[in-house]
Amino acid sequence: MPRFALGIGLGHQAPVEGAFGVPYDRPIRHLRDYLLALRSLLDTGTAVVRGATVTADLSGVPAAALRGGVAPRVPLLVAAMGPQALRAAGELADGTLPYLAGPRSLASLIVPAISAAAAAAGRPAPRIAAGVPASVTSHPERAKAHAFQALGGYARNPSYQAVLDREGIKHPAELALIGDEETVAAGIRRYLDAGATDVRVSPAAFATDDERLRTWQLVGQLARGNVTGGGAFTVTDPSVRST
Repeated sequence: MPRFALGIGLGHQAPVEGAFGVPYDRPIRHLRDYLLALRSLLDTGTAVVRGATVTADLSGVPAAALRGGVAPRVPLLVAAMGPQALRAAGELADGTLPYLAGPRSLASLIVPAISAAAAAAGRPAPRIAAGVPASVTSHPERAKAHAFQALGGYARNPSYQAVLDREGIKHPAELALIGDEETVAAGIRRYLDAGATDVRVSPAAFATDDERLRTWQLVGQLARGNVTGGGAFTVTDPSVRST
């Protein structure tokens, strides 16, 4: 599996329109147009796409100038959790990288929807790179309290409400994997059992330095196969810009 994958997402209406001044109009159509152009650029170094929301005509630019067609091929993943975005990702990308979509959401919607779309389009089985906040800690109650504060913004985001309802929870912090090594490893296993091919662990939002280190060590053990089970594991920690 390539060590690099490019993940993109639609964002959310409020920041897209408020911060960037870009109309959040026909987001799924825009996603499809964007994926067509980006996939062509990555594979060939050029693109000719005249879509409803994206126009990209690089036919006059030498492909070598854009360094397309690199090997191994760059996997393109979409942060998709809704049915239409998952369908687009299955047809036009290599998988999805949902964040705070728990095992129920994976098993009941995300995995079957994107897998069916990929199969119908004659594409390989997609990667399901599930992102989950986690902290290996000796102080779980403190860590949970910090997680509720750190992840509160997601609880107020309408895009995540369907996910919370599907999981049967009220707050996204309830999805965080918090506890000792055995507890967190068992939680990661549930994501793999639900159909995730990759698990992206992000402890930075609420973990102390010591807890981040313990979390990294656990994920390293999982990645090396020292803990029973397969799958791929990464640590995503924005505080150190490391993956």
